Amino acid sequence: MFMNKTNTAFPENFIWGAATAAYQIEGAWDADGKGLSIWDVFCMRPGKIDGGQTGKIACDHYHRWKEDVKLMAELGLKSYRFSISWPRVLPEGRGGVNEKGLSFYEGLVEALLENGIQPLPTLFHWDLPHELYCRGGWLNRDIAGWFAEYAALMAARLGDRVSTWCTINEIGNIGGLGHHLGIHAPGLSLGSLDYFRLAHHLNLAHGFGMAALRSNSKLRARIGQAANVNVCIPKSDSAAAIETARIETFAFNPANPCWSPHLWNEPLFTGTYSEEIHAHFGNALSVVKEGDMAAISAPMDYFGWNYYQDWNQPHQCAGEPVSMIKWKVQPEGLYWGTKFFYERYKLPVQILENGLASMDWITVERTVPDVMRIDFIKRHLIELHRAISEGIDVEAYYYWSLFDNMEWSAAYTMRFGLIHVDYPTQTRTPKQSFDWYRNVIRSNGASLTA
Repeated sequence: MFMNKTNTAFPENFIWGAATAAYQIEGAWDADGKGLSIWDVFCMRPGKIDGGQTGKIACDHYHRWKEDVKLMAELGLKSYRFSISWPRVLPEGRGGVNEKGLSFYEGLVEALLENGIQPLPTLFHWDLPHELYCRGGWLNRDIAGWFAEYAALMAARLGDRVSTWCTINEIGNIGGLGHHLGIHAPGLSLGSLDYFRLAHHLNLAHGFGMAALRSNSKLRARIGQAANVNVCIPKSDSAAAIETARIETFAFNPANPCWSPHLWNEPLFTGTYSEEIHAHFGNALSVVKEGDMAAISAPMDYFGWNYYQDWNQPHQCAGEPVSMIKWKVQPEGLYWGTKFFYERYKLPVQILENGLASMDWITVERTVPDVMRIDFIKRHLIELHRAISEGIDVEAYYYWSLFDNMEWSAAYTMRFGLIHVDYPTQTRTPKQSFDWYRNVIRSNGASLTA
């Protein structure tokens, strides 16, 4: 479904953005007083990261941020989503403040605003301070209070210039990848009792963090979370198939509870854990104390969603489009998820991540012709506009990622960026998709039909 060529494609104030995460781009792992994160430590463990790589240097954004902001301005971004490294500003997770770390983020925010780019900081994108992990990490209930202290600090220092915040990125993957499968830091495989404890403390940290942001920001804080809750794509356009997909999207699957929306998403809106959660986790729910659910379900201002594919569908058929990371290309999921989540939660939707891992390199002509990425983004934006045209309130689209970067345990084996990074030299080369996306932003999406 293409858009009407005679009208502005997207709402007038639509936010065109791109996103990154601290550990994946900053480097400077021990510079200027930064403390260790669990990813710093995880990368030291043999066999955990592809090729034995680390994020010690990554894109060296910590030292090259001024150059990088110029590229953002050249791209024409309306907003830049980045994460704050908790151990960079609080090396032990709490207590002593690292002023040099805070100054880095203050300088970044100032430069963004000077270039007309609205900052969207994410407080936690997986790089937990190692010192807090040594004190129990997410299994220690006190961590919700520690996170609130950290949130209060950032609001006090940036809340006169930053108006939109994201508390936690992909809370389900923090649990599922880091504490169930053990393929992400800290590399644990918890039993069900401890897994629910972890989940509840993460949910509680989100709630406490929101309260701290609101209390310490000078500007009115708009706050959400970057959810990775799955959407089930209908198998046909029939009313029955659509209703089945909607039900499955929000259902509890006892065979795969670790990513269940009943654990991570629904409590934020219902103020309770479902009957299915009680039945599955049983006595583990004794960790829930009076007042917890009210804190967890405090109103958010937008529903943030990271979309890549429908994770419930079987593996791809022969010849079906897949990315370098072996994820299916399913742009229609962006339409269905945006529709289902808006109808259920009644909040404006922000797409905080959506992107393609592709096979990119610099040609002999010194260009990066990533035509499949252009096609990927175009297909997804057309589906997003389809939702908007039907009355779904969609505020923003952030492409993942602005730069090629360290893709966690896959390290540097795949490239998601609009900007190619030559890691040995740190040379930045905008790809063909960079120029294409710039035209999309300039035309507010109208160029999609050109």
